[in-house]
Amino acid sequence: MLIGNRVKYLGIVFGVLFAALLIAQQSSIFCGLMFLTVSQIRDVEGPGIWVMDRNVKFIDDIKPMPDTDLFRVKGVAGVEWAVRFYKGLARARMEQGDYHQMILLGVDDATLVGAPEGLFMGNLADLRKPHAVMMDDAGYKQIWPGEPYILDRVFEMNDRRAVLVGITKASRTFQTFPIVYTLYSRAVLFAPPERKVLSFVLAQPRPGLLATAVCREITEQTGLQALTREEFMEKTIRHFLAKTGIPVNFGITVCLGFIVGTAIAGQTFYLFTVENIKQFGALKAMGTSNWTILFMVLSQAMQVGAVGYGLGVGLAALFGWGSRGFTKLAFFMPWQVLAITGGAVFVIVLLASLLSIRRVLIVDPAIVFRG
Repeated sequence: MLIGNRVKYLGIVFGVLFAALLIAQQSSIFCGLMFLTVSQIRDVEGPGIWVMDRNVKFIDDIKPMPDTDLFRVKGVAGVEWAVRFYKGLARARMEQGDYHQMILLGVDDATLVGAPEGLFMGNLADLRKPHAVMMDDAGYKQIWPGEPYILDRVFEMNDRRAVLVGITKASRTFQTFPIVYTLYSRAVLFAPPERKVLSFVLAQPRPGLLATAVCREITEQTGLQALTREEFMEKTIRHFLAKTGIPVNFGITVCLGFIVGTAIAGQTFYLFTVENIKQFGALKAMGTSNWTILFMVLSQAMQVGAVGYGLGVGLAALFGWGSRGFTKLAFFMPWQVLAITGGAVFVIVLLASLLSIRRVLIVDPAIVFRG
């Protein structure tokens, strides 16, 4: 009955496919955008604790602290080591005379904690050279589009000379500005002058101690906000969820996909059931119970849902794979997206089958013998 009418069958599958595709694709783009907001936290590997001003709400909400706070954090018993980390915005004047806004990161002078892991060109130790900076590859392509990677390029930040000594691989950020790495002592010179310049303190708990426990100890002793790496990422994502319109915009699109998918699948499935009402009547005339009929209808709906779900999320994943070269599109499909899409498809096929189940259950078996 289900696949005998190809047009109706494909119509139901298309409705479920469209809903699954739209829900999975938009949810993955939403997750990709949220992933961008914490990219710089993820890129700083090694330290398990971020210490900051009490009023900091997310990674880009910089509230500078005095440099003496570094020694206050080092004085906490549970801290194995702690280093300074600078994050801010700087305007760079290039050789050709144009200006570019940069994300400026200053890593610890002695240990280089906070420096990028992956390098395309150059050596990490070159950051200790005079005026040395490194830039991410996406930022390089943005400033010098179509040009090959060339080191020793010179530009200015805050009227100070900067020499490019390396090209790094960094995760894309929400702001999409080029990322420049340098030493902490040099970053505070490149940035506009301020009385307080310390953005974060990166710390590591002593072996055998829980990072969350050390965070509480730092907060109690210093009055600063101390968060684990994971807690800081969660706090940043929650800020963007609560303070921006991103969730509402994507939520509307996902809801529209759900409604349209339910409407298409429900209407088509109902018409399919009505057209085959005599076959259901014949089954009831032969003694088939309502529970068996109900199981048959739900089985047909689940088969359609499985096919539509598989095709929908497959096309969404194919879209994400094909968009890898398009750097402005954020796409990230975790397992939660597949689970949410599967739940939505289940509800769609359940609603679609409910529209027709009542008609099947009340059908009179005598309909078989009528003209």
